[in-house]
Amino acid sequence: MAEVVYVLCALTSIACAAMLLRAYVGNRTRLLFWSSLCFLGLAADNVLLFVDLVLVPQIDLSLWRNLAAFAGVSLLLYGLIWDTV
Repeated sequence: MAEVVYVLCALTSIACAAMLLRAYVGNRTRLLFWSSLCFLGLAADNVLLFVDLVLVPQIDLSLWRNLAAFAGVSLLLYGLIWDTV
């Protein structure tokens, strides 16, 4: 059952990133762009979580998962800071 949750979380993050990117193409609002990049990083984190815990449980990918999540959130933070200037 946990595997289904991991896949659904990854698909939800990818769908959010796609919708945000589509809205960015239509509106050219920079915050939509940074938000879509954040969700791509979170999607990568979810995919790596599935790979880590389901496909190759003998290999620890927690560092790579955390780096993907950190990169996504850092991109959103960068966008929030630079869009207010």
